[in-house]
Amino acid sequence: MTSASPSAPIEFINLKAQYAALRDSINARLQKVLDHGQYILGPEVAEMEQKLAAFTGARHCVSVASGTEALLISLMALGLKAGDEVITTPFTFAATVEVIALLGAKPVFVDVETDTCNMRAAQIAAKITERTRAIMPVSLYGQCADMDEINAVASAHGLPVIEDAAQSFGASYKGRKSCALSTIGCTSFFPSKPLGCYGDGGAIFTNDDAIALACREIRVHGQSKRYTHTRIGVGGRMDTLQCAVVLGKLERFDWEIARRAELGARYTKLLAESGSGIATTAIRPDRDCVWAQFTVFVEQRDAVQDGLKQRGIPTAVHYPIPLNQQPAYAALCCPDCCPDSNHVAARVLSLPMSPDLTYAEQDRIVAALVEVVGALRA
Repeated sequence: MTSASPSAPIEFINLKAQYAALRDSINARLQKVLDHGQYILGPEVAEMEQKLAAFTGARHCVSVASGTEALLISLMALGLKAGDEVITTPFTFAATVEVIALLGAKPVFVDVETDTCNMRAAQIAAKITERTRAIMPVSLYGQCADMDEINAVASAHGLPVIEDAAQSFGASYKGRKSCALSTIGCTSFFPSKPLGCYGDGGAIFTNDDAIALACREIRVHGQSKRYTHTRIGVGGRMDTLQCAVVLGKLERFDWEIARRAELGARYTKLLAESGSGIATTAIRPDRDCVWAQFTVFVEQRDAVQDGLKQRGIPTAVHYPIPLNQQPAYAALCCPDCCPDSNHVAARVLSLPMSPDLTYAEQDRIVAALVEVVGALRA
C-alpha cells in the first residue's frame, strides 16, 4: 500500500452503484406495481414474504413498515405489558430499547463482548427475574449473537427470544440463517441495511403459527378481518412499492453476501498486514458476517475521523453513546451498569462498506487509516 493522497470522495454505502447494477429489474418491478395500482398489500407483498421465508428457513415471514415496527409488533404479539422486563443490550440503535419503553416495560441491560460488541450470553441468567418476559439479543454489525447459548438460557426459564437482526439479514450461524434462530427474528430493510429497500420496511420471522397470526393482525390495526378488531394493533404494513424493490434486490443478494464476506476478510487482512495494530471486529468461527458495518477500534477517534475526512474517506460511529447513558433511558438503569459497552462506544469507528466497494477504494481507505493513526501515535 502507498500513502493516501487526495482524490474523489468514496461513498460510505454505495447505493448508486447497486441501483445501476439492478436498474432494469427494479424499474420493471416498480412499473408493474404502478400498473396494477395495489399499493397496500399488493401481490408483491406476499411474493416477498414467501421468498424471504424460504431464504431464512422460517415458516412465516410477516412484512411490516420498518425494523422498529417489527420489534414493536413482536413484543405486542407476545403480550408484553407495563411492568414487564425485557433483557437486551445497551450497545445498539435506540429502536431496540425504544419499543420496550413504549409498551411501558423495562429494559434490563446485559453488557457486551469487547471484540464482537454482541451481548454476553453468560451474563443473562443473573438478570432474569419474575418480571422477565423476553430476551432480545442484537446481532450487531452483521454477525449473529451467541444464539444457541441465549436460547438455552431462555428455554430453561420458559422465555421467548427475539433476535434483533436489523443488521444481520443474510448472515449464517452454525449453518442456519439469521432471523430463523429463535422464537422470533426481526429485520429492517432501511436503505443502508444488507438487504434494503428505498424507504422504510421490515419483517418478522417465526415458526410459531399463533405468533405469526397475531403479528399479521396487529400490523393492520388488530383486524382479523375488515373492520373486526380482535386485538390492539398499529398501522404497520410495508407498502407494495418497497416490497418490489426488495424483490429486485434479491436477484443478486447471494452475490452481495459473498462479496461482503470477501471485502470484510480483505479489510481484516490488509489491516493485520499493515502492522498498525488497529483492532477489527472479531468473527466467531461457527458463524459468518454480512458486514452491515465494517468496524475497527481506535483511540483519539475524533482526530482519526477528521484525518480521514480530509482524505475524502467517510466514516460513521455505531454507536457513540450506549443506551444506558442516553438521557431518555438512563433513569431505567444504572449508567455505569455496562462498562464494556461504555468502553467500546468510545472507540468504535465504521469504515465504508458495501458490495460495490472496489479493491482500489479499499486499499485507499486502509492506507489512509494507517497513515492517520500512525501520525497520531508519533
